[in-house]
Amino acid sequence: MGAEHTEEFPDPRVSRNLPVSEGGRNSNAARNNAAPDDATRNEPSLNDATRHVATDTRIEDSRNETASSDPARDKEHEPPVKEVSMTKVGMQSRLPALDDDADVGVQKEHVVIRDGKADLRFTGVLLASAAPASAPKGHWQEYRIYQTTGGKYVFSKVTRTVFEGEDDAHEAEVFDPSPSSVPSQLIRSAREIAQARPMTWMDAAVAFFGYDPLAKALYRKLSVRFDEHVS
Repeated sequence: MGAEHTEEFPDPRVSRNLPVSEGGRNSNAARNNAAPDDATRNEPSLNDATRHVATDTRIEDSRNETASSDPARDKEHEPPVKEVSMTKVGMQSRLPALDDDADVGVQKEHVVIRDGKADLRFTGVLLASAAPASAPKGHWQEYRIYQTTGGKYVFSKVTRTVFEGEDDAHEAEVFDPSPSSVPSQLIRSAREIAQARPMTWMDAAVAFFGYDPLAKALYRKLSVRFDEHVS
């Protein structure tokens, strides 16, 4: 048998400079350009953050400007303006002087108003009265002590207001040193037993007015002493 002959073929030649289609080149370039775009899209943009802050600031400024430029809304939060009585304003401007200061010590007929009770009408003298030096808030009190011709004492407390629509408040009590009615005698006896001494008109005055600064000013105008003596 003859020797086998192996037939050899030369290696195929491959050109390294094959032409590339324009479409393929463009697709590769697009893929290369898309990569950084995706990375940029995933990272926060400084311009976007600045834009959001600026937008929020403009919205807040717009809200503040709207709130401050709305006079109707501002007026809703303001307290309503109260109308005043010019007669009461005149009384207020003359404090601590009162209209009946000239009646102190003069015997005449008096009418003392009481809220919720019958008014008191009597003949007697105004012993003393007191009012504050000023009333910046439009309210003040007036204290008075009267003595009737029958020997009784009338204590009056009036709370004034200069505002329209607000009424003055009137309180008054009568003290009888020698009560004739049985109920009054029983009440007086109970008070005297508790105090271990007879109740005087000065005790009754302190029970009615107390010891606030205006009451002390009233007591100083009387000829008796309301001080508590300590031994």
